[in-house]
Amino acid sequence: MLNKIPTTVITGFLGAGKTTLIKHLINNAGDRKIALIINEFGDLGVDGDILKGCNDEACNQEDIIELSNGCICCTVADDFIPTIEKLLDRNKQLDHILIETSGLALPQPLLRAFKWPEIQTRVTVDGVITVVDGKAVTEGRFANSIEAVDNQRKLDENLDHETPLSELFEDQITCADMIVINKSDLLTSSQIDDLLNQLKKDSREGVQVLKSEMGMLPTDVLLGQQAVAEEDIEQRHEVHHHHHEDHDHEDHDHDHHDHDDFQSFVISIGEIDNPKEFCKSVSEVINKHDILRLKGFMAVNGKPLRMTIQAVGPRIETYFDRMFQKTEKRETKIVVIGQKGLDQVAIEEALKV
Repeated sequence: MLNKIPTTVITGFLGAGKTTLIKHLINNAGDRKIALIINEFGDLGVDGDILKGCNDEACNQEDIIELSNGCICCTVADDFIPTIEKLLDRNKQLDHILIETSGLALPQPLLRAFKWPEIQTRVTVDGVITVVDGKAVTEGRFANSIEAVDNQRKLDENLDHETPLSELFEDQITCADMIVINKSDLLTSSQIDDLLNQLKKDSREGVQVLKSEMGMLPTDVLLGQQAVAEEDIEQRHEVHHHHHEDHDHEDHDHDHHDHDDFQSFVISIGEIDNPKEFCKSVSEVINKHDILRLKGFMAVNGKPLRMTIQAVGPRIETYFDRMFQKTEKRETKIVVIGQKGLDQVAIEEALKV
């Protein structure tokens, strides 16, 4: 896993806000080097033009590739595999790849492509993020403009599935590791609560459902999900579709990035006697307080090595990464990230026991 480049698949209907979320993500990428594959062709290249404005350190023009030959799940062999191979063969260090799929794309065939021998040892699916238009879904339309989606179908000569919008939406939800309800500012608080509950019910266990305006979510929440989605495709239930037999395989610029809806804090603890018990406590705290991310290092009593701990929702991973330096204080430091309103005192008390 350490040698594979993490890839985030961003799915959702035309107009849901995928481009806005990606642009915000790239502009807040810190020192990460990101490449971007865009397949949302319904805007006839508009996405590419918008994102080429992100010409900065994180993602410059040569790192943005447009796949405009049609829906990515129908052109996996001819279009996607050669593109990602070319990207990987370049002599350039990449920290992360983002793929913006067409709203018509079924996510599962794209995930299966990550198992193709040509690329399976080089990339992994860090997570699938499904962006939904909160207002359209609440009103039962799924997409902001049904007409735009219909036009997108007509434009795509390679499209070999005639999947109804409701089934496509179901696929996007059941394949997701994270669901982002965009345009939440257009909904009342009770509408948001209803939609959050509905999407939690319709998605797989442990999937995080978040609301956003203009796709403004912290990079640390969106990236680093470590889902390895290509390994559990069967769990990402596939609806029956009308496929051909041979098919195997609004933008606003905001400058404020303060992420008011989220908070993070650091907890410092002494040495840990029993890492297994500590991880059990961590798991309980995550579930009780609905923590999104938890990461840091543990000093384990009697061990010269430092132990890394990372948690995404209910999934916890630990491993020893390196020796403690002589000048380094032997302590456990944990960063907690969640939505605003986390009870920091209760979380600290629970972890310090």
